[in-house]
Amino acid sequence: MTTPTRRRTLRARLLTFIRDATGRLTAAWQILTGAQNTLLAALARIRPGRSASALIRAAQTAFQRSLADFDRAVGAFTERWAATDLPLAYREGAFGMLDRADRPRRMWSWTTRHQNAVTALSAQYYADLTGRLQEALRRARAFMRAAVDAARSRITQFDVGSFDADALREAHPLATVIYINDARHPVETWAAAALSWQAVTTANAGAVATAYEQLSCTRVQVRDGADCGWTSHQDSDLADGTYRSIDDALAHPVAHPNCVREFLPHFDRPDILGAAA
Repeated sequence: MTTPTRRRTLRARLLTFIRDATGRLTAAWQILTGAQNTLLAALARIRPGRSASALIRAAQTAFQRSLADFDRAVGAFTERWAATDLPLAYREGAFGMLDRADRPRRMWSWTTRHQNAVTALSAQYYADLTGRLQEALRRARAFMRAAVDAARSRITQFDVGSFDADALREAHPLATVIYINDARHPVETWAAAALSWQAVTTANAGAVATAYEQLSCTRVQVRDGADCGWTSHQDSDLADGTYRSIDDALAHPVAHPNCVREFLPHFDRPDILGAAA
């Protein structure tokens, strides 16, 4: 297999890997959105009467069970992502660097440097995803309290028309993730962006570390979008075609979400350059 073909195959494999993970995380999140719809439908059916309070409690208990299922599902995804998926992405990046240097993959192994690098990345991204999960659970519990209070208020006031499920869903959009700037994004959009960032960052870290560890490179060449800056898309220091130190490349494996940055080995000694040509 030629190096260009291998490079395309590796990138296609990484994209497939990200799409699969996005689908799994989105599916786990559907437990939460499904539970929200089920609770609203159950509460909307309840009418004032002797059994109303018991029916509200039953609907609330069912929602809490679904929250536990959601917690377990997203927690299991996060554990697999950190412990298994990200190390695979790291290794894919490492193999890609060896392919670009036309070196055999068998020369690569999980050295202490590689182990430490992927452990640090996995821990960081595990914490990020766990934080999102905890925020989703907090918002879900706030929704539950608001929905139950609205249902109880209707019973107390004997007002059948006072329960507005659409208003509750709009006030508590559990199918979205809230960013720091208060922007709300659909879960699938957030998951695709977050997992792509994490996977590509990890793969590029594997590539750069391999350039140093296995190929003895002190610099790497950057392949990137023509208008992409080094530290961010708007950075006037354009990245494409430049040569960066190993430390600099590890500090900036990507510049922004959906970044197409890749790294190529750069050999300082002509004899090594000729051997890899």
